[in-house]
Amino acid sequence: MSQYLIASDLDNTLLNAEHRVDALTRDTLRTLSAQGQVIVLASGRHYHDIAAIRRQLEIPAWIISSNGAHLHDSEDRLVNETLVPTALVQALVDMPRPPTVRLNLYTQDRWLIDAEAPELLPLHAMSGFTYQVDDMQHLEHEHVGKVLYIGEPALLEPLERILRERHGEMLHITYSAANSLEIMYRGVNKATALSRALKALDIPVERALAFGDNFNDIEMLTLAGNAYVVSNAHPEVIDQLPRARTIGAHHESAVARALRQFFVLD
Repeated sequence: MSQYLIASDLDNTLLNAEHRVDALTRDTLRTLSAQGQVIVLASGRHYHDIAAIRRQLEIPAWIISSNGAHLHDSEDRLVNETLVPTALVQALVDMPRPPTVRLNLYTQDRWLIDAEAPELLPLHAMSGFTYQVDDMQHLEHEHVGKVLYIGEPALLEPLERILRERHGEMLHITYSAANSLEIMYRGVNKATALSRALKALDIPVERALAFGDNFNDIEMLTLAGNAYVVSNAHPEVIDQLPRARTIGAHHESAVARALRQFFVLD
């Protein structure tokens, strides 16, 4: 069989309701990896967060992190990195925001946040990677791949409008969930990183499978020759991807079941 590339989002796609990899998904990815298929874990999460999940899977997966700001190969080599310029990071930090909206920065090595947010910790229990509270006052030496605002959707909407008005030409702005407004440098998304991985591996886009659920997956799902959205995906995402196949829900091991059918593992 020809070599394929399998790229999957994590939260609400590959991971179950407890933000963990279930047994069927783990076994399926291990089987496909052993057969020579390339696995890509593509997420808005920090690289170290995803790398910890990869270690638990025990497969040599590529990693697209911070929605494409960083691309690492299966041997942990940095293939590409696109950072948010320091001046733009500072502008985002200085922009007024409601007190209940949490500001997060993903640097090369750290996840910085402006105040404690214990409600976020269960999402990262599997990896053990967590935030560090920071006053965001000394950022001149930080290398930021992603800026993230977390809060109620009604509070994020006006922030998004201001961001697009002031910096829309310089930034890629999207959502990974209704309460997660994600900002990267212009041109940064999962598809640009996936394109680089396909080129490096000499795999045509027709042999790429991609799985996702939210707005930050749209470019990747549009690029891949075989696109799948989970049934729990945002309805507007499903509407924007008419050629994508809708599969079961993330808590039903939908990605694993779709892969087992595609590669005839059962």
